[in-house]
Amino acid sequence: MTALVLLPGLLNDERLWAHQRHALAEQAEVSVADLTADDTMAGLAERVLAAAPDRFALAGLSMGGYVAMEIMRRAPERVERLALVSTAARPDTAEQTERRRDAIANARAGGFDKVPPALLPIMVHPDRAAQERVGGLFVDMARAVGPEAFIRQQTAIMHRPDSRPGLPRISCPTVVVVGRDDTLTPPDRAEEMAALIPGARLVRIGQCGHLSAIEQPQAVSAVLSYWLQG
Repeated sequence: MTALVLLPGLLNDERLWAHQRHALAEQAEVSVADLTADDTMAGLAERVLAAAPDRFALAGLSMGGYVAMEIMRRAPERVERLALVSTAARPDTAEQTERRRDAIANARAGGFDKVPPALLPIMVHPDRAAQERVGGLFVDMARAVGPEAFIRQQTAIMHRPDSRPGLPRISCPTVVVVGRDDTLTPPDRAEEMAALIPGARLVRIGQCGHLSAIEQPQAVSAVLSYWLQG
């Protein structure tokens, strides 16, 4: 059976992928990586690779997608197939980096409790922010991840490289998934990645913001099921 490694996003834990773990359990041996312990993309990727089997399918959402692209730079021969979900290959703009620095400063000053509610409106579709299974879950995951891991994650994200030059070298079956209403990594970023990866499929999910795995879990699970079938 295929091994499938799922990579969460910023301030997400394994609950982000709960529906997919259950839905894909008969197709793959599914595990969710912990992306809280390192403050560089290199460190995060190496930790995932150290825990993963020799060959595996890989799916990453948002920050998890950044880590997935780092893994593709380091060990492409180990990845059987790739799913890039709600993510982008471009590095931060100067404005984005400055916002991350401000968030880190606030977290260090004891203001982390304000971070999850502030991020929520850009993380999910406006119709779902008040839903416990989406907005409530995001806040719960963020609190579980906590301020120290948040600082490490933001540091890794804002120093990540431009992944676009390496995308044309990806040779495994790849799907790129994006919510049509994602304002954080919008559809044009997904279109850019899909155009650069040979043979990649692009899937747009309606009524869906950035956290597609919990906003439209059935749709994301269906896409990944089809992707695993090859």
